[in-house]
Amino acid sequence: MGWLAGVLILFFGLMVSIALHELGHFSFAKLFGVRTPQFMVGFGPTLWSRHKGETEYGVKWIPLGGYIRMIGMLPPRKGDLPGQARRLSTGPFQGLIESARGASLEEIRPGDEDRVFYAKKWWQKLTIMFAGPAMNLILAVIFFAILLMGIGTPTPQPVISAVAKCAIPANSQLTECPEGYTPTPAASSGLRAGDRIVTYDGHRITDYDQLQGLIRDSGGRTVALTVERDGRPVSFQVPVTRNQMYDLDDPEKIVSVGFLGITPLQERERQGPVAVADYMGELTAHTAGALLRMPEKMVGVWQAAFGDEERDPNGPIGVVGVSRLGGEIAASESPIVEKVAMFIALLGSINLAVGLFNLVPLLPLDGGHMAGALLEAIKKFFARVFGRPDPGYVDVAKALPLTYVMAAVLIVMGGLLIYADLVNPIRFAG
Repeated sequence: MGWLAGVLILFFGLMVSIALHELGHFSFAKLFGVRTPQFMVGFGPTLWSRHKGETEYGVKWIPLGGYIRMIGMLPPRKGDLPGQARRLSTGPFQGLIESARGASLEEIRPGDEDRVFYAKKWWQKLTIMFAGPAMNLILAVIFFAILLMGIGTPTPQPVISAVAKCAIPANSQLTECPEGYTPTPAASSGLRAGDRIVTYDGHRITDYDQLQGLIRDSGGRTVALTVERDGRPVSFQVPVTRNQMYDLDDPEKIVSVGFLGITPLQERERQGPVAVADYMGELTAHTAGALLRMPEKMVGVWQAAFGDEERDPNGPIGVVGVSRLGGEIAASESPIVEKVAMFIALLGSINLAVGLFNLVPLLPLDGGHMAGALLEAIKKFFARVFGRPDPGYVDVAKALPLTYVMAAVLIVMGGLLIYADLVNPIRFAG
């Protein structure tokens, strides 16, 4: 039951996020007077719907996204009048464009001339299309604010959680101590789990980051160390060794530093708004970088789905995979607060990724329509500067061949992710 509950929690969390994304578009479309016949969560056949006013609200069977349908997304050709019959070119691409344009314009009724999307001001079109991704980005900030400010983040304390038996270099394949190993300085000196380190090499210890820096700088020396054990101070002389460890400033670099052999106790500490802003900045940069490497990441997904490759835990994941992760988190033996924190972090990360992905300036993504609106603004600006006639709207229909290619790529990517999530899923490592 726990596993199923986790699946449902993540699934409905995703559906609510999708609905709010579409609500962002829908709210500003209504505000600017664009007629919007449909507001749907999901694709395919309709599971449930209800008409209210001029809009049909509903849920469809395939929960892989959602959409709102606004009239006049594709404009008429320059010089054509609304409702005018259009000549179809014999060229395959031009014929495709004009067929789609005609189907889009058939929805326009008498009196809709000022309610079509293409006739709106460029900044209104930009706002309508940006409002969807913006909703996801706002949700991401809300989720991580709840996580960091409400629940807190695991923060290492200057308290020993575990003492390592031996030193294993960071780049080593060893998972256990080799035969005839040398005990770590902490183990040989008699340090124990539960000891709170009070002083180190003459320095009063206030936090783990300070302690970690002092340990790394003291390799090859014997250091005076005092701990608080069972309410009493206990002093040690510890011969600190050196070990190959990951650099704190560059995690991909390995350096030789002082090594004690302790694991710090992790306690959740609540953060402030500045910490949320810093974290969101770092996570946004990391997520944007991952999106730029998406083709490379999808090659890895293919190899994991059809070969013997390990699935990258930091790689892309689909709706099925996210739901499975929710089930594994709920079924784990982690404390309730840890489970809640992981659910919130997962939903926040997904909303951030969806928001940034939709800003990619390619149709059919929201960023494609935003790019069209910005191009319209640039053309109008130069027309005013040089005293030329208003160039009018940008004909985004001309990009339809590329749009269909992009849509096909997205469908293939989605199908590959679903298959990989079924046969070689990313698993919860807690």
